[in-house]
Amino acid sequence: MTFELQETTIHGHRVAYRLAGMGPPIILIHGITASSRVWETVGPRLARKHTVLAPDLLGHGQSAKPRGDYSMGAFASGIRDLALSLDLGPATVVGHSLGGGVAMQFTYQFPERTQRLALVSSGGLGRRVHGFLRAATLPGSELVIPLLAGRQVLGAGRAVGRALGRAGVKLGNDALEMARGHASLGDPESRAAFVHTLRASVDVGGQRVQALDRLYLAQELPLLIVWGARDRIIPIDHGRRAHELVPGSRCEVFERAGHFPHLDEPDRFTVLLEDWIASTKPALPDPARFRAALRRDAA
Repeated sequence: MTFELQETTIHGHRVAYRLAGMGPPIILIHGITASSRVWETVGPRLARKHTVLAPDLLGHGQSAKPRGDYSMGAFASGIRDLALSLDLGPATVVGHSLGGGVAMQFTYQFPERTQRLALVSSGGLGRRVHGFLRAATLPGSELVIPLLAGRQVLGAGRAVGRALGRAGVKLGNDALEMARGHASLGDPESRAAFVHTLRASVDVGGQRVQALDRLYLAQELPLLIVWGARDRIIPIDHGRRAHELVPGSRCEVFERAGHFPHLDEPDRFTVLLEDWIASTKPALPDPARFRAALRRDAA
C-alpha cells in the first residue's frame, strides 16, 4: 500500500502529509527535526485496517517553514485544520517525542476529535531531556547550528558511518535519526523553525511545557504509553510516572529499543497499536464530565 507524500495549502502555507487506508482514523505525529517519513514502515501496515494520516508539522519535512507560531497549541490547531480539510473524523492520536506533546495538546484543545491517545517516547511528561536540546536553546545557538549542519561536518559524519558499517558495526536508529535531523537543518529557514520550535517548549533547564498537571483530565480516554528501555533522549521514568497518574492506562516497554521504538521494532509496534485500539472503546465527548473534573481539581 502506498504511503506517498502529498501536499495541500492551509492558511496560505504548504502542508505536506501522507494519507492511506480506509477505516477508523489514526493520526501519527512525528518529533522535532523529523517528518512523516519516520512512519513510512508502520503507516502502510496500519492502513490495512485504518485511515492513517501522518503530517509534516510546519517547519519540518516538506511543509512550509514560515516565520510564525511554533507552539504546541499552534501545531495542534494545524493538525485539526488539516484533518478537517481532508474530512477526517475523530481519531486515535499517536505522538512521538515532541509529537507526543502535540498529541496531548490536541487532546486538550479538541477532545471531541480525539478517541484515544498513544504516547511514544513522549515529550511533555517531565523536565529531563537530552543535553543537546537544552544547549540548542541558548542565545547564539543560531550561529553554532550552521557549523554543525555544514556540508563538511555532515560529510565527515557519513564517512565515519560508512567506515563503521564496513567494520561490521551497525548504527542504531537513534544515531541514524539524529544524523538525519542534523542534516535537515542545512538551510536558514529550517534552522530558524527548529530553534523557534525548541524554545517554545525547552530551555537550558529542560522541558518547561508539561502535561502532568492535566493528565487527570485524560482518565476517561484510552491511553497507551510506549517507551524504549534504551532511550537516551527522554528518560523512561517519564512514561512510568504518567502511567501511574492515569488509572487504566497501558504502558509497554520495548527492552531493545531506544528513542524510536516504532523504528526499532515496527512489527511489534504495529500489532500492539492495533490490538490496543481493538480492545478499547473510543472516548465520547462529555463536557459535563470534563467540567466536573475541573471543579474537583479546584476544590
